[in-house]
Amino acid sequence: MNILVCVKRVPETGARITLTADEQEIDTAYLGFTISPHEECAVEEALRIGGSTTVLTLGPRAAEEQLRNAMAMGIESAVLLETDGADWSAESTAAAIADAVRDRGFDLLFFGNEAADTCDYQVAVRVAFALGLPCVTGVKGIAIGDGLVRARREAGGGWETFEVPLPAVISVKEGINLPRYPSLPGRLRSKKAVIETIAVEARTSRLAKVRLVVPPEAPQRVEILGRGAEAAPRVAELLQELVR
Repeated sequence: MNILVCVKRVPETGARITLTADEQEIDTAYLGFTISPHEECAVEEALRIGGSTTVLTLGPRAAEEQLRNAMAMGIESAVLLETDGADWSAESTAAAIADAVRDRGFDLLFFGNEAADTCDYQVAVRVAFALGLPCVTGVKGIAIGDGLVRARREAGGGWETFEVPLPAVISVKEGINLPRYPSLPGRLRSKKAVIETIAVEARTSRLAKVRLVVPPEAPQRVEILGRGAEAAPRVAELLQELVR
């Protein structure tokens, strides 16, 4: 089994986001970076399935950090599609990934269901279309056998199950597994690993970015329910409201 996992370098979850003056980019001066939680689960799922594993990302040279983190978890090799650091549209990103992996013979291509920063939900589907491969999104259960991948995803109060032939594209959701922590020997090996680097340029896109907007923070409210035993009736009422 030859497995590819595509990840994206994104600001750390929970970080305070500020924009550049022209509202075209995120100001990264004081940000830490990681990979999306869904993609961490994709890395873990590839390791659990086993076989030959490769991690790929599109981004600046600094994105090597995220590739090495995946290799510290156990991924065998890495590919960086190096850009100038500008944020690409889903259309351009998918085209570059498809061109890079088209002739590499991957049996299974994993993506996160959506990136933690843009939440486009598009790249996996666009890559599958470009490569002519079946695609299942929002997956929270995978089984492989007899040249097929059986993928399950939540639907309402139940589950949908899909069987598609390999090779296939799968986008996974957080919760499909619990990602492992990189080991110390894994971190040491990843620092010495050679990362294949391919310079890429964005294709002309039919999508145009107007500007970025930071959504307003959700208002916070604190309610004192009472003191001591006097608060018990109000606590009981609140718990009843939460379980309805």
